[in-house]
Amino acid sequence: MEERVPFDVFSRLCPSRGTLEHVTGRWGGLALGALYEGGGARFNELRRRVDGVSDKMLAQTLHALERDGLVHREARPTNPPRVDYGLTPLGREVAERLLGLIELVEGRMPEVLAARERYDAVSGGEMRGGR
Repeated sequence: MEERVPFDVFSRLCPSRGTLEHVTGRWGGLALGALYEGGGARFNELRRRVDGVSDKMLAQTLHALERDGLVHREARPTNPPRVDYGLTPLGREVAERLLGLIELVEGRMPEVLAARERYDAVSGGEMRGGR
């Protein structure tokens, strides 16, 4: 029987923290969501779907997600070369959960916007305590 290693994302040394960062970071979450919705995509298709991402950031993001076993990259020896990206079974599971969170946030945006307005009215529009 295999012994399971206890992972704790709250520990600074836990490797799960890096994966969580890749998945929940600005571009990682959007890339996973786009790949899930589209059933896979080529690089330029992803870049168009994930509005605002640079080529460099998308390439770095896809590399990190591939390294974590969430994204599969398939290079085809055609002229010009064709590279397709898709989700692994683990990537699909992560993306499904992430899309649930995205849908929740999008569906509750009227409440979020109202809260921002209340906060800004009280604080003079300045963010406090961090960012």
